[in-house]
Amino acid sequence: MKYEFVKMQGCGNDYVYIDARKYQIGDPSALAVKISDRHFGIGSDGLILVAPSEVADGRMIMFNLDGSESEMCGNGIRCVGKFIHDIWNVKKDTLTIETKCGIKTLKMICDENNEATGATVDMGRAILSPQLIPVDLEGDTVIDRELEVDGKEYHITCVSMGNPHAVLFLENVEDLDLPSLGPKFEHHPVFPARVNTEFAEVRGEGLLRMRVWERGAGETWACGTGTCATVVAACLNGLTKKGEDVRVILNGGELVINYTDERVLMTGPAVISFTGEIEV
Repeated sequence: MKYEFVKMQGCGNDYVYIDARKYQIGDPSALAVKISDRHFGIGSDGLILVAPSEVADGRMIMFNLDGSESEMCGNGIRCVGKFIHDIWNVKKDTLTIETKCGIKTLKMICDENNEATGATVDMGRAILSPQLIPVDLEGDTVIDRELEVDGKEYHITCVSMGNPHAVLFLENVEDLDLPSLGPKFEHHPVFPARVNTEFAEVRGEGLLRMRVWERGAGETWACGTGTCATVVAACLNGLTKKGEDVRVILNGGELVINYTDERVLMTGPAVISFTGEIEV
């Protein structure tokens, strides 16, 4: 079977996008594993199917590079918006996209030719309840809570942006050995659905540096939901202020996040790397 695809990235967080209006994919999990391989496939952090929706302009269905399905991807949804806007030719200033964690609204950012270059995404409210994140710790929230990982104490703040995140604030994230440390957080028994882990550092007023270990994908160049969760955690820990734009430096670029109790806004790019056809 041959599939036409579009390879897109947002801050280096790259996925392969396939038009689910054109193709019926029987086993998208297996396809995600095959095409994500950077030696024997296309190479990506996973597969995203852009499908029709009865309740929105389009639907986002995403799989990590290990084949596991994920609820949401902040960088991925901006690229889905670009796909719908430019490839499906739905030339709206504002688009709605159905995900496994609800309908998200995107305000598209376009160039002089009305081609999408990025978007501001209303990610909805941050979820702080441990039961809903989920994280098996008592209390109404998990903010600056001690957690022992591999014999060492860390302070975590847990947030869900439709998927679970544990955020740590450290002094120097550049020297961390994430391939060793990341899986120990991801598979810690306190996280029943596994967890995405953000390792963050305050670089100045309204400026953070972040590295991320994503469940099912490992360290990626960026994570949109993780960046949102990091800014939420920073506000909850008194490191940034609610309602103000916060720049977050990622391995693959920068995102701007604005957090209030009512919603989290994420602004960033959406870029086509290349298009092609793969035979599977």
